[in-house]
Amino acid sequence: MAIRQLAALSYLDVRLDIGSLVYWHIGSLAHYFLQMYQICLLIGLFSTVKSVGLRYFCHHEINYITNNPGIMKTILSVLGFSLLILTSCNNTKTVEKDFIQDNIDNAAVQNTIQTDIIEKSGRVLNPRTIDKDGNIVYIPIDDWCSGFYPGSIWLTYELTGDKKWLPLAVKYTEALDSVKHLKWHHDVGFMIGCSYLNGYRLADKKEYKDVIVEAARSLSTRFRPNAGVIQSWDADRGWQSTRGWKCPVIIDNMMNLELLFEATALSGDSTFYNIAVKHADTTMAHHFRQDNSCYHVVDYDPETGEVRKKQTAQGYADESAWARGQAWALYGYTVCYRYTHDKKYLDQAQKVYNFIFTNKNLPEDLVPYWDFDAPNIPNEPRDASAAACTASALYEMENYLPGNDYKVTADKIMESLGSPAYRAAVGTNGNFILMHSVGSIPHDSEIDVPLNYADYYFLEGLMRKRDMEKK
Repeated sequence: MAIRQLAALSYLDVRLDIGSLVYWHIGSLAHYFLQMYQICLLIGLFSTVKSVGLRYFCHHEINYITNNPGIMKTILSVLGFSLLILTSCNNTKTVEKDFIQDNIDNAAVQNTIQTDIIEKSGRVLNPRTIDKDGNIVYIPIDDWCSGFYPGSIWLTYELTGDKKWLPLAVKYTEALDSVKHLKWHHDVGFMIGCSYLNGYRLADKKEYKDVIVEAARSLSTRFRPNAGVIQSWDADRGWQSTRGWKCPVIIDNMMNLELLFEATALSGDSTFYNIAVKHADTTMAHHFRQDNSCYHVVDYDPETGEVRKKQTAQGYADESAWARGQAWALYGYTVCYRYTHDKKYLDQAQKVYNFIFTNKNLPEDLVPYWDFDAPNIPNEPRDASAAACTASALYEMENYLPGNDYKVTADKIMESLGSPAYRAAVGTNGNFILMHSVGSIPHDSEIDVPLNYADYYFLEGLMRKRDMEKK
């Protein structure tokens, strides 16, 4: 009966949209139904269709359609026009637009399920991943990943244009207010940047300015002027205290510089900008190998600036190329160019790109193994989070260096991530979007699981792709 209602409504309210093949004003369900019906007409496989819903339509509803000439005429007109579009020169753009909308719709459904669980709890929960039993793992606000889920809701709001996401994004973001005072690790850039900064940008939340600037002040307390770096971790607490470090700096820290650049833009205080530039320059001098891969950790003497050690924490070995570390470097130096227009940063991003995409161990689908030098390739876990971060960065690089196929590469990564190999079925995977990420194999933590930052950068990449293709 539902199919009959949709068919009847379609007779009254159908319009054509060349950009997306067919648009049914009554809703996305009708839109997808029509696409499936069209595909069946084109390939002549009604008798072998596996989908129960479509089989029902094919065998039980065809008489209803054919016995209503007005409805039949409307549907056949739409299908005929759609077939014309499929064979036209606009075919590639149409497919791309459908990819974007399909992934937006999927994200909206997954995040609806996720936020329903949160709202029913009566608390502000912050999902990060799932445990070994498939249960959702929620984190406190001082966890380095606490900004990603609020950020994903901001991105879902922007991608869908649905105002229902706005109060949720605000609620989950403002639960992080006290993070602006956090000084005991460097990740306030992730935490406040993905949440408050997105709210400032995407919803014009001017009242978030003070939180962003105060968070930048907190991050700046970790700047060690004699070494010229922002210290990532405290060396006297947690597992880090066992490594003999004095001033450890991880490549991930490049991702926190955006907060500092923005704080200068918002406050007029150049101190933040200068710290970001100094950190980027010092990291460029000491974190990279001859082949343009990067170390994960470089330990400095905070008094003399001497490099004490070059090691890893989450990669396979000190001299290996941890996949997500390469993604952080690519993204981080692209951001540095955005704010400074200093070509050396874009050159560095290009060097990292060349290392990644000429690496013999990069799989054909461009979703890397967790470490480019892991010993059991191809039988090693993939890291979708590294791929998503890389793709998002490449869309930005395309704006600065068009004609180098950065968008082509990013599109291929996104197509891989949006395929069933990496994108979870609705209602599975702890209601996260992407499967198959890796947190830290050396710590036996979060191996082949969803991670909220993989989803965040996937959605950011989707937004950048959409906006680029609108031009």
